[in-house]
Amino acid sequence: MASYRPGNKEDFDQLYRTTYQRIFATLVMILKDRPAAEDATQEAFLRAFRAWKNWKQDAPAEAWVHRIALNVAFTKRRREQFQEVGKLVLRLGRRDDPDPTEGMHLDLRRELRALPPKQAATIVLRHLHGYTNREIALTLGIPERTVASRLAAAKARLQARLGDGIEK
Repeated sequence: MASYRPGNKEDFDQLYRTTYQRIFATLVMILKDRPAAEDATQEAFLRAFRAWKNWKQDAPAEAWVHRIALNVAFTKRRREQFQEVGKLVLRLGRRDDPDPTEGMHLDLRRELRALPPKQAATIVLRHLHGYTNREIALTLGIPERTVASRLAAAKARLQARLGDGIEK
């Protein structure tokens, strides 16, 4: 894991380059919409950059940015629940950059996106990014026991909906 210095612009640039796709992949799963995830990822990195000099190193830099990104995503999801008007603008055309969930089985992708956002975030951080329960707890600012209970609930739901048919 890289060593970053709070406030150092070159270190933040390196953090951005090495973590952007992982943060984006997480937000695609949470927000269920690629354009919204792109916007949220950019917003998260903007917020992180503004707070970079104040980063306390109590969590790894990537976990810190994940926390910011997830907070942005959760706020966006709450706003969507209050809006009655559907999407007004559809982005047209084919994107050239790959979908970060492209290798994932379609049923699993659909079911992950159907999970409550906090459970989905926990599953994605654990199984897509390989975070430990402790790292997830630091990232989300929650106790490790809450991480364990979210993982258990999400896995039970996925198991009930998908059965044993999917290995990944």
